[in-house]
Amino acid sequence: MLVAPSILSADFSKLGEEIKSVEKAGADLIHIDVMDGNFVPNITIGACVVKSIRKITHLPFDVHLMIEKPEKHFLSFVEAGADYITVHVEATKTLYRLVDEIKKHCKVGVALNPATPLCSVENILDKIDLLLIMTVEPGYGGQRFIDSMIGKVKKAKEMIKGKDILLAVDGGVNDENAVELKKAGVDLLVAGSYIFKSDDYENAIKKLKI
Repeated sequence: MLVAPSILSADFSKLGEEIKSVEKAGADLIHIDVMDGNFVPNITIGACVVKSIRKITHLPFDVHLMIEKPEKHFLSFVEAGADYITVHVEATKTLYRLVDEIKKHCKVGVALNPATPLCSVENILDKIDLLLIMTVEPGYGGQRFIDSMIGKVKKAKEMIKGKDILLAVDGGVNDENAVELKKAGVDLLVAGSYIFKSDDYENAIKKLKI
């Protein structure tokens, strides 16, 4: 099981220290939520922040674009140091083309909101490196995990069987639902509040992996 701490829940007054701490604690990737106040209600960070923290760690960056028209902005995040660019099915009218364009520069992920059916990605599975199932409505950290998403994760695992695709979940992840998610076939857990609100990052990450 891979674990990607979501820096949305980190203390931004000492972001560099927080990233170094989770790296030392055993994180496998750093998950970076980019929100524009349109696709989701919240506004977070831009490419300049990603560029500034790139020099802090060698861990891969999964930049999760929760923004409208990601085709206009993804390249700035590639140039800032993203290893994965993950875009939402719901945010673009030209997903097939967008995935092809991202793939020219880095690995590409596609995210699905809780109500978005899996059939929306069937025709691009041969092109993507990561499939992200949102287990909360995107836009805010600290939300409660939607239990019914376990079934969706199981179906997603069946759909990508035999393909070199990481199956990831994001939203409300903790050490309890991580057990069910592992059984359902998840490869990568994105966790924010559970890690950054804990007193011991190493122990929190270890529990998720176990």
